Amino acid sequence: METKRDSYRAIICAELGTPDVLRITRLPQPTLGPSDVRVHIVAAGVNFPDVLMVAGEYQFKPVLPFVPGMESAGMVIETGASVKHFRPGDRVIVRQRTGAFAEQAVVPESMLNKLPETLSFEEGASFLIAFTTALYALRTRANLQTQEHVLITGAGGGVGLAAVAVAAHLGAKVVAAATSFEKREAARTAGATHVIDSNAEHFAALVQELTEGRGANVIYDPVGLPPLMLLRAAAFGARILIIGFAGGKIHDWPANRILLKCASLIGVRAGEWSRHFTDVKSDETALLLKLAGEGALRPYVSQLFPLEHAPDALRALANREAIGRVVVLP
Repeated sequence: METKRDSYRAIICAELGTPDVLRITRLPQPTLGPSDVRVHIVAAGVNFPDVLMVAGEYQFKPVLPFVPGMESAGMVIETGASVKHFRPGDRVIVRQRTGAFAEQAVVPESMLNKLPETLSFEEGASFLIAFTTALYALRTRANLQTQEHVLITGAGGGVGLAAVAVAAHLGAKVVAAATSFEKREAARTAGATHVIDSNAEHFAALVQELTEGRGANVIYDPVGLPPLMLLRAAAFGARILIIGFAGGKIHDWPANRILLKCASLIGVRAGEWSRHFTDVKSDETALLLKLAGEGALRPYVSQLFPLEHAPDALRALANREAIGRVVVLP
């Protein structure tokens, strides 16, 4: 008979749909391979792709049933015979495609990073994905320069707040757009130079005014705002970063307007880029962990949910109710 000593609790997605399809169950402990590490998960970050994956709308479609959750933080319980860099008791960040909404995870050593002492487990579980996306987009893809103006939409969300902090660290002037006063204040605290309402009637004109009539040199858009609205806010020769579509709509872009403004549309998929160019991921991760260790970067965690309330955590994210990051606590 299976006991609690050889099993662990996890959230299971056995069918696709809304977060209501998720159920909590017990799973048997997997066998540890020679290069594997068993981690006790203390906290798991919630990301928008988790919502899409449960709905069957993400580009990566795991085989059913699966345990959602792409990133977590915890402590090493046990290591395989070939593991060199980790030992029981180490605080770690775990990068996963699935499996974070659980009390345990068994992963290859290559999926672990040491958790900086400056970050709590909750912060560590919600750090790497959002900040890697922001650093990759702004530095690697857009080549953001000191004193350039960058417009960040959805600036009160986890990905948006990370981009505000990274852009400010790179020396840019940040115009942060968000839908509520609380989200705009969080963006200001994260380093935004100016904050504006995403629903402002004269949105583009406001951006032009705040950028001294030049427009934004770089636009970081995880929401999927209307293309003409963003193009009117853009500077001549702007780099427009397509991060995602949290607003729920995928737009067609007017090629003639892009041509007239000599703008560049840049698709951002940090994970896929690092699979093609493996050195980029290790360099970006090392830099981010260094900055976190120095206290220069840290995520803003606004809501904590126990494991059994993981569906509520996904709903908070899907409904864009959260400020910063949402975390599940196994």
